[in-house]
Order: sequence, then structure tokens, then C-alpha cells
Amino acid sequence: MKFDHIIIRYGEISTKKRNRKGFVDKMKAHIRWSLKDIDGVVLTANRERMYVLLNGVDHKPVIERLKGIFGIQSISPAIKVERDLEVMKTAALYYLNQTSEEVGTFKITTKRADKDFPYNTDEINRALGGHLLRNTEDVTVDVKNPDLNLLVEVRREAVYMTGEIIQGAGGLPFGSSGKAMLMLSGGIDSPVAGFLSMKRGLDVEAIHFYSPPFTSERSRQKVIDLAGKLAEINGSMKVHIVPFTEIQLLIQKQIPENYSMTTTRRLMMRVADKIREKEESMAIITGESLGQVASQTMSSMFAINEVTNTPILRPLITMDKTEIIKIARELDTFEISNLPYEDCCTVFTPASPKTKPKREKVNYYESFVDFDSLIEKAVTETEILTIKPGQTFDKEEAMEDLF
Repeated sequence: MKFDHIIIRYGEISTKKRNRKGFVDKMKAHIRWSLKDIDGVVLTANRERMYVLLNGVDHKPVIERLKGIFGIQSISPAIKVERDLEVMKTAALYYLNQTSEEVGTFKITTKRADKDFPYNTDEINRALGGHLLRNTEDVTVDVKNPDLNLLVEVRREAVYMTGEIIQGAGGLPFGSSGKAMLMLSGGIDSPVAGFLSMKRGLDVEAIHFYSPPFTSERSRQKVIDLAGKLAEINGSMKVHIVPFTEIQLLIQKQIPENYSMTTTRRLMMRVADKIREKEESMAIITGESLGQVASQTMSSMFAINEVTNTPILRPLITMDKTEIIKIARELDTFEISNLPYEDCCTVFTPASPKTKPKREKVNYYESFVDFDSLIEKAVTETEILTIKPGQTFDKEEAMEDLF
């Protein structure tokens, strides 16, 4: 006996009305991509649910993949059996023994769509419940708050059983909210911001600012590794590597030191906005958390935002560092982010950056410098990579680089 199908329940998609089909189609495409190398499984969908028909395939690896797909609220393995009470007893016991977590209490909830079935609801509940109690140890009935509510549906063609509810990833289907550009620094925060944005249905491309020889090839590779982790969600991620050395050197030369950080962020935003426009994206994502560093105060963000009308998404804005680190560990990006290769922001951080920069002052300082041509050059010379999952950082070489 084996589970023969998996029930997929929608999350927020259920609240959509006329445009629900578009969300369902996006999620269906993501599920098909996720299961593409598992031969035999078939996906079907209706307005309320999706079903994965297993056709003999083990349900566990399929469920593991489904758990990472955005838009899925919950998942339940299910089994279809003959309309025979003895077969139903065997199936109920099989279901209880196959749950992913240990079951201490259960209840049976039967629904008879076919009223001609020779046993009524109470008789079926008692027969199956008694069979489970006789054939298990330390398992009892709890009709109010059971670990497993085994749902039994009797139809004309067969009997269906399900009950275990496995939490899905939630959120919205990948790509259903459009495309946005993630400013990926290599630190702990920006990969988390990228993940959370993808969870809200965004198709994300990354932009990384690279300043050789002040930043090493290792720092560049670190960003590629982080992009590889995010690429596990949908199979690939486009990364735009922006050469930023000339702009940073000019900032250091022309802008007062305590305003150099503000100008650096403003110019990064201008470059990112031009790349966003080329890629027909609709927003820029940052890993900023309010008050975390000098560039993330309200005054700094007010001064930096001045350079663009594009929506700036800041998924981490109200999070503490410990909350961000917790998510980074879950995503398996924390260790990569912690590698000791500085990005272009940290290398050029002034000793005393302005935490309350003024727009009029930063505009005044920037008015003496022509950054436009360098911005255009940086955009033109940007290297574009398509990163696949599994492009891991070479830690052995990295250690050699340390000495």
C-alpha cells in the first residue's frame, strides 16, 4: 500500500477573485519545474486545490520539494482505496504509521458522499478507530484536539483518506508580483531580503557593486555563492556585477569624508535604477534595517531616496539583527555571508559618516562633480552572470588566500 496522491492547498491565492487563475498558473509552473526530474508524477489543478498524482512514486521526496514552493499553504498525502471495510482498516493503519511526526492521539472523521455505502458514518468511525487502537501502542483517541484527524471520504468510485497537514512555504507564487532588482552586497542582510521578496511573489535579479583591486575576487565569488543559494528557489538567478572602482575613487577625492557614504549609496541607487530600467523591472530591493548602520537611519534613507522615484523595497526594515541572522541560518546563507571578504561599501567606509545627512548639503557637494558619464560607463561595462544552484564557494582556496 502506498500514498497515491498529494493534496496542495492554496494560501493567499484563496482570497483572490477574478485574477486567481493567474496566480494558480504561476504556482503550477513552479511546481512542475520543481518536480521535472521525478518521472511519473502528474499535476492537476482546480480553482480550490492542486493534486499531485504519484503513480507509484514515493511521496516523501515530492513533499520535501513542495514545502519550498511559495504560494502553498499546506500539503497532505492522501490515499485511495477500495470500498471495502477491511481494506479501509488496513489503509487507516498505514496512514497513521506513515505520518512524518509521531502521533499520540487521533480521531476519525468520515464523510459519506455515497449514501448507498452499507455502513453509516458512526459505524465506519468505530470500525477504523477500533482497528487503530488494537494495532498500535500508546495511541489514544482525542476528539477535541487530536494529533491526527484522519478524514475518510466515501464516494461511489472509491474511498479517500487524508489527514496529516504539512505546513507549506506560504507567500505568493514566484513571479506573480513582477520583477525587482536586489542590491546584493555579500553581507548577512541582503540575501535574506532577496528571499523574503521572492516569497512575496517577486522574480528577483541581483546587482553587486565590485571595486577591484580594493575588493578581492573572493568577495565577488562570495556574492555568486549567495546568488546560488537564492537560485535554488527557481533554478537560476541573474547577477549584474557593476564595476564601481572609478566612481568610488572620485567620491573619495571630491566629496567631504563624512558625506562620502551618503553619496556612495546615492550613486549606487542611480546605477541600480538604470539597470532596473534596462531589465524592465519595477522596484529595487535593499537589505536595510532601520538604525542598523549610519546609512540606514531615517535621515540617510531620506537623502539617498532623493535620487530615484522607483519603489525601494526594504523587507528587513523593522527586523532586529538576531531575527535576520535566524532567517539567514535557515536559508544556509549565514556561513557564506560571514566569510571575511569585504565589499566595496565596507572598504571605503569613512571613520565618522554622517548619520543625519542633509539633502541640500549632499546635493551641493555632488554639484561640483560630473558623475553622469561614470554612471553610464559602469552600466555599460556591467558583467551579467546567470547563476545556477550549487555553484559553491571554494573554501580551500579561500583559506589559502587568507595567508
